[in-house]
Amino acid sequence: MTVTIQTLLLTGLGGGALAALFPRLKRRLELSRAKHRSLAGHPRIARRLASFLPFYQYDETRFFCCDDASPEVAAQRRAGFMRLAEVYRERFAATSRLGAEAAQSISDMQFTERYRTPFQFSGYVARHLPSGAFLSASSGVTLTDLDGNVFHDLAASYGVNVFGNDFYKETIAEGAADARALGPVLGAYHTAIVDNVRMLREISGLDEISFHMSGTEAVMQAVRLARYHTRRSHLLRFCGAYHGWWGDVQPGIGNPAPAHETYTLSEMSPATLHVLRTRNDIACVLVNPLQALAPNAPAPADSSLVDSARSAHFDKAAYTQWLKELRAICSERGIVLIFDEVLVGFRLARGGAQEYFGVKADLVTYGKTLGGGFPVGVLCGRKDLMRRFREDRPGDICFARGTFNSHPYVICAMRRFLQRLEEPSRRDLYRDLDSIWDERARRLNARFETEALPVRVANMSTIWMVSYTEPSRYNWMLQYYLRAEGLALPWTGTGRLIFSLNYKEEDFAVVADRFIAAAKAMRDDGWWRAPAGLTNKTIRRGVLKEMILHRLFGERAAISP
Repeated sequence: MTVTIQTLLLTGLGGGALAALFPRLKRRLELSRAKHRSLAGHPRIARRLASFLPFYQYDETRFFCCDDASPEVAAQRRAGFMRLAEVYRERFAATSRLGAEAAQSISDMQFTERYRTPFQFSGYVARHLPSGAFLSASSGVTLTDLDGNVFHDLAASYGVNVFGNDFYKETIAEGAADARALGPVLGAYHTAIVDNVRMLREISGLDEISFHMSGTEAVMQAVRLARYHTRRSHLLRFCGAYHGWWGDVQPGIGNPAPAHETYTLSEMSPATLHVLRTRNDIACVLVNPLQALAPNAPAPADSSLVDSARSAHFDKAAYTQWLKELRAICSERGIVLIFDEVLVGFRLARGGAQEYFGVKADLVTYGKTLGGGFPVGVLCGRKDLMRRFREDRPGDICFARGTFNSHPYVICAMRRFLQRLEEPSRRDLYRDLDSIWDERARRLNARFETEALPVRVANMSTIWMVSYTEPSRYNWMLQYYLRAEGLALPWTGTGRLIFSLNYKEEDFAVVADRFIAAAKAMRDDGWWRAPAGLTNKTIRRGVLKEMILHRLFGERAAISP
């Protein structure tokens, strides 16, 4: 019967056109099936929808009861908020004052201040809980602001700080001393680069090295080389993964132009493996191993904490199996497998994710910590993939250079970093790393449960994510209570905490106590006193209703409890 219908279609409705159309439709359907069902899995649609998102903010009344809380609960929240605001005014005065002044001329600060919370709350929060962005000193696992407040560091300089701030002060100073005679001479190389190449080849297990100014640049070059050597057009990235801010790897929100040669597919999905097996236009697959903590979920900034749906769980065995399947298919199909280890490199293991998961990549990018405290990007790869020209066609090249690539001061600090990576005390930090940090997370979660606090943590070694067990519109407030307790978070809030490996047990005990104290204060101020019947679904529906009303009616939209 199926054959008969197909025959009729082909003969009666333009056989040649339909014969060509059906395989294309089939491939398109297979591609669609391999996409994650969330908006993060459909970046072009997400980008279009974001352009329609209306801006509106809650007034002082609505701010405290946007979840339809009772007047009593709203009053409790208001009183707690004002107490916290007074703490900020007294404790962070100089830091906040300079931050407000500098933000008038620094666009990055304007952006980060605006996107610490969901946008409906941001204006009121910025007026009363200014965060400031200035620090004056670091020591051990602590940071000091302009007012003399000492914080335990849970940001780790966005991943740079693997071994502790004092370690990088030393590698920077030692590297600067090594480079002083040559100074900032560019174009030629400092001899330290030879040592770096030797050590990076041994660590990565790959043949050749190129040096760049940032992790984003290193990833750009990896993708460019993959396309050059495979003569294929498309890169495949996974839903939610971050690979820098350039257009091809950030095809959704945040990129003003569409990315036409990027596939964003679901991670740990058989449908994705089928696409890799059957398409001939895929040059490379980009893997950010950090996604093992929350596959297919975007970077968990508190500015997107609308409800309590954020969650994370790390299953090393399952993710290892997934990477092995990817490796096998990429080898079979001639697709370049790229590990983006800009953040996780040297944090999970001395040999990075390749060693940690036991899977070999064709190209690996490193950055952040590898610079010994200076900005850097590095690409390590197979010899046949790293060549930027074709010997038989002199005009066919793959160009990549940068003025500050291989800067002498960066190269010398990198050498100091790599040399000290071999010290017994440094190697000792990797011993039982997972078990130590898994146990710390387990203990903290047990304390949350004992105290009946709706907070939990999940971890991938020293990288942690905070989630919430009860529906709430106000989980993003926790970042401000944590700061008041002396914990320094990245501007994205509680979604990604990063500990340096030099955290001793007594250091972590202080962090745990402060975490519990912050959560208790937030609970006592009523932020988790949700009305009966509130669920994550009803929260999302309520927010969607608000957006539609403001889209349709603008300032006339009534946002009432």
